[in-house]
Amino acid sequence: MKKLALSIFTLLFLVGCQSAYYGAMEKLGIEKRDILVDRVDDAKEAQSDAQEEFKSALERLDALLQFDGGELEERYNALRDDYEASKSAAERVNERIEEVDDVAQDLFDEWSEELELYSNDAMRRESERRLRETERHYGELIRVMERAAGKMDPVLQKMQDNVLYLKHNLNARAIDAIRGEFSRLQTDISDLIDEMESAIDESNRFIESMNSGA
Repeated sequence: MKKLALSIFTLLFLVGCQSAYYGAMEKLGIEKRDILVDRVDDAKEAQSDAQEEFKSALERLDALLQFDGGELEERYNALRDDYEASKSAAERVNERIEEVDDVAQDLFDEWSEELELYSNDAMRRESERRLRETERHYGELIRVMERAAGKMDPVLQKMQDNVLYLKHNLNARAIDAIRGEFSRLQTDISDLIDEMESAIDESNRFIESMNSGA
């Protein structure tokens, strides 16, 4: 019972904070649609950063696999750092997508409720039409974003496998063992980058449509 009460209190607290945040932004002339556009832009930048991190990790692994007697531990440490950077970038992408969806749902709820306030039927119908169109466009955006994000965990798992294996077997034989996995990882990262590029393009289209009022 205490745990349930605490959960309810936490939910009410978060809702209150969100409402206070929206209220403060509105006083500055910033509406939910503006916040949504900003958060989509933030998510787009997070995905772009993640693309670079995954590319860097792949290039680092490729360089390590070309090992021919150089400083193996130094290359391993660089690969490990790139893996950690990719993991952090992936977490930021997921966080930004959640933030986008939070404000999008709040915007659509508010928009839908305010349709009942119109006294002019023609204006109400036009506003409802625009709401449905925006919801449709947003649905495509969040689908593409989540599809790209969903490809990150399998790639990170394979990268982690390689890092862990090298951590405990840092020698030429270990490198030979993972060399056969490299092409599959390379394909997976290429697919991930392509999916992220699609999400970035869709984000740009969504931002443009919101800014133009389309």
